[in-house]
Amino acid sequence: MGIKRHDSGKRMSRAVIHNNTVYLCGQVPKDETVGIKEQTKTTLEKVDELLAEVGSHKSRILSATVYIKDMDLFKDMNEVWEEWTAEGHAPARACVEAKMARETLLFEVSVIAAL
Repeated sequence: MGIKRHDSGKRMSRAVIHNNTVYLCGQVPKDETVGIKEQTKTTLEKVDELLAEVGSHKSRILSATVYIKDMDLFKDMNEVWEEWTAEGHAPARACVEAKMARETLLFEVSVIAAL
């Protein structure tokens, strides 16, 4: 299987598929003016939507890298994450505190999933 790029632009593709593996670009919240729980929720909704567009599902996520602006937000972010992750389908995950691309961003996630 070759490389298939989904919704590709000059800077990046929203998703890349290779060998039945889906690589999503970093997903950020739909609304950056809200708190960490809502930012996490809407970002994960975007992950769901993008995975569905390419024929995958959150239950097929292999790995996720979470970026949060401040580790003080970790507990609240995890509450939303744990509601979203189906029992028995938690991916391998890393979470790091990061300087975000925009001051208002509190959460970003990059996902790798099976097709």
